[in-house]
Amino acid sequence: MAQALALVAPDMALVDQLIQRKLSSDVPLVGQVSQYIVAAGGKRLRPALLLLIAGALSWRDEQRVNLAAIVEFIHTATLLHDDVVDESSLRRGRPTANHAFGNAASVLVGDFLYSRAFQMMVDAKNMRVMEILADATNVIAEGEVLQLMNMHNAEVDEEAYLRVIRSKTAKLFEASARLPAVMVGAGAAAEEACATYGQAIGTAFQVIDDVLDYQGDVSALGKNIGDDLREGKVTLPVIVAMQRGTKAEQDLIRHCIETGVSGEGGETELAQRLQQIAAVVARTGAIDAARAAAQAEALRAQACAKALPSNAYSTALLQLTLELLARKT
Repeated sequence: MAQALALVAPDMALVDQLIQRKLSSDVPLVGQVSQYIVAAGGKRLRPALLLLIAGALSWRDEQRVNLAAIVEFIHTATLLHDDVVDESSLRRGRPTANHAFGNAASVLVGDFLYSRAFQMMVDAKNMRVMEILADATNVIAEGEVLQLMNMHNAEVDEEAYLRVIRSKTAKLFEASARLPAVMVGAGAAAEEACATYGQAIGTAFQVIDDVLDYQGDVSALGKNIGDDLREGKVTLPVIVAMQRGTKAEQDLIRHCIETGVSGEGGETELAQRLQQIAAVVARTGAIDAARAAAQAEALRAQACAKALPSNAYSTALLQLTLELLARKT
């Protein structure tokens, strides 16, 4: 995605500098854990999206950097908490913070990042901004609980799946895209176009992420292949495979969802089951179906980007939708 994001690279450097300053704390462990996860990198898509929308709307106020750092702090806090809940051991190609520092430290530092983000929101001196970010944070938490409720539930359908990812993942994309429109007073129609772009691209991003759980490469993705199924998560490729598979394949998938692909045979049996599920997902065309769903969201995002002023930034927003569909990591 380097091509679409190159336009905001100078602003992203300012965001990174602000993040480093705001990570300072008198408590050493807070800084250690925060620096550990932030230094791991990542795509920084949410702050980059905010900056691209800001550019498209010709908003150059320094608050754009502050708001971009805020959404990255909120996102990073959710990652710290997610990895504890999911008992994950690998993220962005290295051990997760909870694996390196323990669950308690990860949860508490996640809380620190949330509270630091809300301290920074005050600097915007805009109650509408506070409302958008507070609501987004609340919806993300609800999405996490919804996902927890859906764990090991083979009856989860596409509607329930989309509800989770639009809350858990797409909501912060939506808020990131909406904020510049609010700050420039772009009007209701432009604000909704920006927000819809964010929701659509966030949904497409997560669907592709779930596809890569069956098609990706550990060294490229920086996480373990099959982690979703290991944890009993039901994603779109699995939902489609369940709908299209034979009775025996449905029973296999159902058993794996309900048991989290544990079994008594340890890692060897786990690997065999994951291979079987991946084969069913491939044979039933579930990957193509999931990619088609992501493409539909990308088209929805493109329509919104075309409603923005025509300039290099809105062109980059259009390009970003294409590059997200083609991503391998």
